[in-house]
Amino acid sequence: METYLELDVDFPPEIAELKDAVHRFAKNVLRPAAIALDGLADPQQVIAPDSILWKFYRSAYQLGYHAAMIPTEFGGLGLRGLGMHVFLEELGWGSAGLAISLGVAGFPFEALAATGNRELIDRYVKPFVADREAKYIGCWPVTEPAHGSDWGSSILDEGDPTNRGGRVIARREGDDYVINGQKAAWVSNGTIATHGLTYLMAATNNGQPRAGAAAFVPFDLPGVSKGKPLNKIGQRALNQGEIFFDNVRIPARYMLAEPGNFELFGMHVLTKANGTMSAVFTGVARAAFEAALDYSKQRIQGGKPICEHQLVQKHLFEMFTKVEACRRLSRAAMEYNDAAAIPALEYAMAAKVFCTQAAFEVASDALQVFGGNGLSKEYGIEKIFRDARASLIEDGTNDVLSLSGMQLVLMRA
Repeated sequence: METYLELDVDFPPEIAELKDAVHRFAKNVLRPAAIALDGLADPQQVIAPDSILWKFYRSAYQLGYHAAMIPTEFGGLGLRGLGMHVFLEELGWGSAGLAISLGVAGFPFEALAATGNRELIDRYVKPFVADREAKYIGCWPVTEPAHGSDWGSSILDEGDPTNRGGRVIARREGDDYVINGQKAAWVSNGTIATHGLTYLMAATNNGQPRAGAAAFVPFDLPGVSKGKPLNKIGQRALNQGEIFFDNVRIPARYMLAEPGNFELFGMHVLTKANGTMSAVFTGVARAAFEAALDYSKQRIQGGKPICEHQLVQKHLFEMFTKVEACRRLSRAAMEYNDAAAIPALEYAMAAKVFCTQAAFEVASDALQVFGGNGLSKEYGIEKIFRDARASLIEDGTNDVLSLSGMQLVLMRA
C-alpha cells in the first residue's frame, strides 16, 4: 500500500498528476538517499562532496522542486494550498529529514520574492529558481543558544523584547545594518546553506535590542562562519548546525521585516513553517502505517498472518484513523491560510502539534506491530520512529506551541 483514497471528490487532475510524480520521486530517489545517509556514523559524511545528499539535491533541483513555492511569474512551480500540501505529504512519506531540508532550501528566496523588489528578485530569486546543481541553498536561522521556541512566542507578546527576543543584533549604520551574534546548532541546512532568512533584533543607537526583525543574509559575506554538523538521534539526513555573525554588513534593503511590520511578517512565516511540518508529518504517519500494514500481512504468528488477529486489527485501524485525521486538519489549515490575508496561526499550530504527535504515536504503534524486528535496523520502521520523535521538538516544541496557540484562540474568541 503506497497511496490513499482521496476523499475530495473534486480533486483537480493536475494535482493528481503532481501527487503521482512526487510520490515516484519520494520512492525512487528521496527514500533510498535518506536511508543511506541515516546509516552514516559521522554527520560530516552526510555533507561530504561525494555524499549521495548532493545527488538527491541535484535530482530535486532538476525537477524544480526546490522552487515549489516560488511564484510562476519568477519561474517557480507556484504551488499553493492543496497542491503544496500534497507535495509536502509525499516528500514526508519518503523522508522527514530530506523533505524539511528541501523545503527550507527555498525559504529565504520565497520571502524575497514576496517583497516584489525587482532588483533583489533578479539578483537572487531568479538565479535560485534556475539553479539545477544546488549551488543556492537556503536556511531559516531562528533559534539561538539562549532562545528556542520562545522566539516564536515573542511575536505574540507585547512586553520587553529583551526578555524573550533573540541575541543576534542588527545595528543600523547609515545605509547598512551590521549584524552580530550566534544562531544555535538547530538551524536546518545550517552548515551547507548559502543564504538565510535570519531572525534578529534591530537595535537602538546605544546597541540595546529594540524589536524583532528579519533579514535576507548571503552567507558569502565577510564575518559569516559556521559550526560543525549536529549529531542527532533522528532525521540524520537533515544537516543542522550553528551560524556565527561577526560584524556582518548588509544593505538596509535586505531587511525584509523591521520593527513595525515584523509581527505580521512573523505570523505569516510561522504559519507557513507550522503548516509545512503538519503536511510533512502527515506523510510520515502514513509511511509508518503503510509499513505496519504491509508487514502484518506477511508476518505469521499463531498459524496465520498477524493482520487476522483482532488486537492487531484494532491497532491498525487506530493508526489509519490518525493518518486520515492528520490529512483533514493539516490540509484544511494550509488551504485556508494560503488564501487569507491575515493567517489563522492557531490552526497551523494546532495542525503541527496534532500531526507530529500523531506521527510519533503511529510510528510507535507500527514498531510494536513489527515486534522484535521493529528494533532492527534491517527494517525501516525504527528510522521512521526516530525521525518522528524529533518532530515533537523542532519548529517549536509542542508544549510551547500549544500554549501560544491557545493565546490566539482566546484572542479570537
